[in-house]
Amino acid sequence: MDWESKFKLWGQSPSRTEQEKMENAESAVKNAIEASETLNRHNIRVFPQGSYRNRTNVKQDSDVDICVLCTDTFYFHLPNGTTRDQFGLNDPPVYHDAEYRRDVENALVSYFGSQAVTAGNKAWDIHQNTYRVNADVVACFEYRYYYSDGSYQTGTAVLPRSGFYIVNFPEQNYLNSKQKNDDTSRRFRVGVRIMKNLCNEMYVNGDASSKNIPSYFLECLIWNVPNEGFNRESYLADIRWILAHLCNETRQDEMCKDWCEINGFKYLFHSSQRWNRVQANSFLNAAWRYIGFKD
Repeated sequence: MDWESKFKLWGQSPSRTEQEKMENAESAVKNAIEASETLNRHNIRVFPQGSYRNRTNVKQDSDVDICVLCTDTFYFHLPNGTTRDQFGLNDPPVYHDAEYRRDVENALVSYFGSQAVTAGNKAWDIHQNTYRVNADVVACFEYRYYYSDGSYQTGTAVLPRSGFYIVNFPEQNYLNSKQKNDDTSRRFRVGVRIMKNLCNEMYVNGDASSKNIPSYFLECLIWNVPNEGFNRESYLADIRWILAHLCNETRQDEMCKDWCEINGFKYLFHSSQRWNRVQANSFLNAAWRYIGFKD
């Protein structure tokens, strides 16, 4: 196998045609939200997030993730031992979860038609056509993580149909991904795309360890690789260094317990995550063997 040639192909950004279809999907969702008179009465911002915004998406996972953020209401976290009064957080919410979700769904169905919109627990799937790719749309309120001095870190609180809200930090995710890419002479995003394609190929070929590896999880793992692992003499050398480091560092909990998601805010291997260190190590070792690297 000529892995270097394969990695060069896998590391490429989406084609201009694919990129245009993604941009069309983003524009269509923005148009749908802007066309809603109900939503226009609120402070709404629509923006891309995830691998599409970070430019780490690959052809098999080319859905566009779109956040519809309302800042009229926000969720928050306070430092231990403090109260709402200390931060002046006693005003009741002006927009409620179910009401906001209903208004976003109505806007999407009104614009795209009911046949083109499928509602899930966390997102609406806007089906692809010849003009655009699939789009996953989430409704969010603002999230604030307060510090003792009254300052706060902003994020998003995704509003599922059932269950608790889910905290994300899409802006920090984008900025940290961009910084990592700049610091590695633009090889970070290449490495991520290569590893995502590798995982997809392993899955197609029946490798069980690749079955439940979310693309964002892969991206976070690679973000935790030191910069020296990138921009080596070849793409193959990059992937060998990246895999060797990740295989070694995920052997024991203690070695990677302080790793974070790309946002730099959430622990990567926290008990609340839908993945774990053992799962990561199993896949990484399988990837090493799949390529044919020797110890």
